Amino acid sequence: MPVLVASDLDRTLIYSSAALALTMPDARAPRLLCVEVHESRPLSYLTETAAQLLSDLGDTAVFVPTTTRTRKQYQRINLPGPQPAYAICANGGHLLVDGVTDQDWHASVQARLADECAPLEEIREHLARSADPVWVRKHRIAEDLFAYLVVERELLPEDWVKELAVWAENRGWTVSLQGRKIYAVPKPLTKSAAVREVARRTGAELTLAAGDSLLDADLLLAADRGWRPGHGELADAGWNAPQISALPERGVLAGERILREFLRATRTAAS
Repeated sequence: MPVLVASDLDRTLIYSSAALALTMPDARAPRLLCVEVHESRPLSYLTETAAQLLSDLGDTAVFVPTTTRTRKQYQRINLPGPQPAYAICANGGHLLVDGVTDQDWHASVQARLADECAPLEEIREHLARSADPVWVRKHRIAEDLFAYLVVERELLPEDWVKELAVWAENRGWTVSLQGRKIYAVPKPLTKSAAVREVARRTGAELTLAAGDSLLDADLLLAADRGWRPGHGELADAGWNAPQISALPERGVLAGERILREFLRATRTAAS
């Protein structure tokens, strides 16, 4: 039976230059491979060692990129290894099969959101009213499913984020602060639901997962085994669970360690 490996991408497997956390002397820094270009500029990286590990993983498991990115943002990424047959975008709102949205899945997600939480327009209007232009750089709607802000972190009032989280909670939404982005996401919009669907379709009996943010908690809890890096929202909160391994590595070396763990667990399951 195949092993399913569902992993978050940003700040879990791939890293912007600001998130690399290269604390070693320059001469000892790992060689990096660029896996994303945006507006003709390199944007995201993993180590060359991680690239080989990911290629090996793609040959031995069902690897499923599992991201909050929109489909357009995801399609900018050029990961090493076999092209994934499945990918999960928009935090579970879109299930891609050979790069194409599964419309039946998307329709079922939209129906659930309409039934279980406040409408996106209410959230958008609240963000427009309450977010201060002094520290907000962009207002964005992603795939007509959720909203996010791009902010100046050093100017962002911590109390505002907490107040937003309480307000959103009462309307069936979750707030997550990741780098320079504040996400407001409907609670029923989950990575775990989409991963369970892929497991059903592939017949996988073992699911492995990794992630760093609050939006990855449900994914990790739904997996048989999971890993989180030493940075990110989950690490900052000291979040853990019995089947989750909290790794000490931070930055791009955490991505390399996660891929080693995925590959080791996949090979153990196959032996």
